[in-house]
This record gives sequence, structure tokens and C-alpha cells, in this order.
Amino acid sequence: MAHCVTLVQLSISCDHLIDKDIGSKSDPLCVLLQDVGGGSWAELGRTERVRNCSSPEFSKTLQLEYHFETVQKLRFGIYDIDNKTPELGDDDFLGGAECSLGQIVSSHIITLPLMLKPGKPAGRGTITVSAQEMKDNRIVTMEVEARNLDKKDFLGKSDPFLEFFCQGDGKWHLAYRSEVIKNNLNPTWKRFSVPLQHFCGGDPSTPIQVRCSDYDSDGSHDLIGTFYTSLAQLQAVPAEFECIHPEKQQKKKSYKNSGTVCVKICQVETQYSFLDYVMGGCQINFTVGIDFTGSNGDPSSPDSLHYLSPTGVNEYLTALWSVGSVIQDYDSDKLFPAFGFGAQVPPDWQVSHEFALNFNPSNPYCPGIQGIVDAYRQALPQVRLYGPTNFAPIINHVARLATQAAHQRTASQYLVLLLLTDGAVTDVEATREAVVRASYLPMSVIIMGVGGADFEAMEQLDADDGPLRARSGEAAARDIVQFVPYRRFQNAPRETLAQTVLAEIPTQLVSYFKAQGWAPFKPLPPPAKSPAQAPQA
Repeated sequence: MAHCVTLVQLSISCDHLIDKDIGSKSDPLCVLLQDVGGGSWAELGRTERVRNCSSPEFSKTLQLEYHFETVQKLRFGIYDIDNKTPELGDDDFLGGAECSLGQIVSSHIITLPLMLKPGKPAGRGTITVSAQEMKDNRIVTMEVEARNLDKKDFLGKSDPFLEFFCQGDGKWHLAYRSEVIKNNLNPTWKRFSVPLQHFCGGDPSTPIQVRCSDYDSDGSHDLIGTFYTSLAQLQAVPAEFECIHPEKQQKKKSYKNSGTVCVKICQVETQYSFLDYVMGGCQINFTVGIDFTGSNGDPSSPDSLHYLSPTGVNEYLTALWSVGSVIQDYDSDKLFPAFGFGAQVPPDWQVSHEFALNFNPSNPYCPGIQGIVDAYRQALPQVRLYGPTNFAPIINHVARLATQAAHQRTASQYLVLLLLTDGAVTDVEATREAVVRASYLPMSVIIMGVGGADFEAMEQLDADDGPLRARSGEAAARDIVQFVPYRRFQNAPRETLAQTVLAEIPTQLVSYFKAQGWAPFKPLPPPAKSPAQAPQA
């Protein structure tokens, strides 16, 4: 296994992008992919979308591990985003560029021409990528508001947003851009966090420029005012700064300011990583739920998704192995509870939505992934495939275990439920309720669609476009569901499927423990042996 030398942060900007929108400029976003072999690319991250801009400077940085001994081939794709779906197939491609991470690191900053396809440049478009080693795991968390900002819009007030710039190499580099608050002269922006190194190079005395502007949809934002400060000054909360418009200040003797910006919170905190928690002793407990509904087809028929080939495999088992082989390394006892749902089970042949695969409800644990495979093969001829497809019972079962883990009030356990299914969920409302409740607990849910059914309803549970809500209107505390259709990766290397399926688990785990304020759990060292127990030389 390659040894991770360090964590690298990439800052991205573009110039002279082609315009795909009629009557306006494009709304670009950058996607970063890494070559994972076999002609496949895995997405590592995305920047934010910048509206109406042909030369964007993205404020969201992208992080990845740097391995000195491996050629890490990267692909940057720029897309004009005109809808809310995470899929890029229906968005206009503005150009791409490829290079290795080693090239970026060795150059510190690199500018590449954007290409629509090999040999066809994307006009004069270029992408510039700079790299910074992440030596510091601290973050700056701030909450900022403004009062009495100047009115900039003819028929309204102003649509203010903030930009923070850090001084370095004689230039001002964008460190953070806030959201836009519409029609408000006294806005309060959302609390935000920025890596300390990106915000001020790790030096509290580094000059910082803050610009408050009025957002215009055509990209020609109007400056409301600006001020200069440093992290040290920002931390003296509550800190107030006058927004000064240089031209107004020069023209009017009576000019005082264009409003004031008040920093309510400015804290430097340690941001723990997924590895910090895992290496601190956090166990990832893995549970599997397998769909035994009638829509899978008769297991004895080669057309059935449960049909075992002469080599003893099918799509369910291939998907299970792909994910389980990775996640089992993070569970010390390697004992995994495994359940089936949607089948009539002996002896009374009632439909069950959470029966133990080993038919031992008091001890549904299977030894390792192979143990789950063995239990599945033995259970298949003993049950009758039926229905409906209900997810809520198994999600609630794991949620009860996660509740027990949460009561320990330490970052010692996190639960992951893998649901393998061939069709859309039947108990939609109950499942939404279960997921919303589970979002407050240390757990994640992975749903893998097996077969060629329409899985559109599943995408709704994977809340990429906004928080999932229960019927009562209660929103999920965080996104804990990842849905992946297996067929999309059927011809890709098994590692690609596992990477995609498990991509969100580290972020979901860290977000939960961070929200609770729990640092990595450090298990107590074993007691020292008394002299009587010490081995004799």
C-alpha cells in the first residue's frame, strides 16, 4: 500500500472561459478526478459554482493525499452549471486539463490550456492550480454580520456578500467567499470555517483584506466597502470594522463609512480528520441488509438477481465483497450483523423485514465478510421471496445500536448500514422518518441498487440537493445516505466501486463527531504488569 506523505490543498482559478449561456457568461464549477486505473476516474471533489463569470477564482479548495512514490494523474473539468442536479451529463463542458499531482507540487503553481477534446482548445481558456502542503490541521471558524450597509440597487436595497483575501507573494489571494443575502442592509451571514493555513498562512499577523460587495447577476458586482485587518484583530470579538469605499471617501468630506462589519465569533480550532478518529480507536461497525423481495426473480432461474452462477456469485455478492472488503479492516472483532428483508421465513412463513441471515435473532453476527456470504447462500433456499421493499425496520434496528453508542459520549463507535436492493423503496415515508432520526446518530446508510430497475426514488434519499425532510417538516441534521447503482460500475475495477460507495463515509463520520464536540477517542493503555508478572530474563 502506498505511503501517504502529506495532505495537499489545491487552489483553482480560470481565465477566458468560453460562454455557453445566451445573453450572459457561464456559471462555472471545477470537478477534480483522479485516474484509478483501467481507464476509470474517481471524483475527488468539486469547487463551488461561480455565477456569471468567465475568469473565476474559486474560494473552495480541494484536498487530496500526496504519495511521492505514485504517479497521481489528475483531471480538472470545468462545467457550466445551469441546474441543481449533481450529475454533470446535462451540463455544458467548458474544457478540461490533465497533469500529475507531482507536476503541480514541484511547480507550486501551474497554468494549463483548457481542451474540449484532444487537439481542440477551449478557446483561450486556461486553468491555474496552486498547491499548498497542509501542515496545520487548525481551522478558523467565524460568524459575521453587517449593519447600515449602503443601498446599491435602484429598486431595492443591496444583495451583500463578503470576500476575505490573504496577502502572500505580494498578491491578494481569495481565502473565502460568503453566500449572498438578498435585499438586506443588515445581513447576518452563515457561520463558516476555513483552514487556518489557507486563511492567513498560519500567521495571525498576516494582513487580511475584507471586501463587502453588492451581488449583480451579470457578474459586475458593486463594491460597498472594504477594510484591512488580521486574524489577531478579528479574534478580539466582538470586533467592529468600518467598511470604506475609497472613491466615496475621496469625494465627500462628510463621508464616514458605507456600513460596519461586526465579527461575532472568531475561533481557531483543531479540525480532526477521519484518520485522527480511526487511529484514535474509533471502530466502524458494519451491518448488511439484503433484499429478498419477489421482484428479484426465482433464485433457481438464471434470470434472477439471486441466481448463483457456477462459480457461486451474483451481483449481490459482488457488491457485498466490494464494499465489505474495505470496511472490514476498520472493525477489530470482524463480526458483522447481517439481515434479510421482504421474504417469508420459516417456520410460520410470515413476511419479515429484518430476519437474521443465520436465523439466530439473538446473535445475528457473522464472522467476517465470508461469514455473511456463507449465511446468505444457506438462507437463500430456506426462504420464500415476497415483499414489499421496506427499509425502515433495518434502519431503525441499526439506529437503536447507534443510540447506545452515542450514550457513551465518546468518538469510539460509528455504524455503517449497507442495504442491497433491486428496486424502489415501498415504505417511503417511514424510511424518510427513519433516516431523519438516524441523522442525529453516529451512523451512515449506503444503498446499493442491484439490477436494472428505475432507482429515481432512491436519489431522493441521497440528499445532495438539500436536506432530507420528514413529513412533519423536520430536516435531517446531516446527509447520511449514499446511493449508488451497481450497474454503473459493473465493468469497472472493483476498487472503483468501493471508492465511490465509501467516498462520503469519512466526511459523514467527521461531521457527526465535530457536531458533538468529541475529540478522537484514545483507548486506555493496557495496565503495566506487576513485577511478579514480568517475564524472566
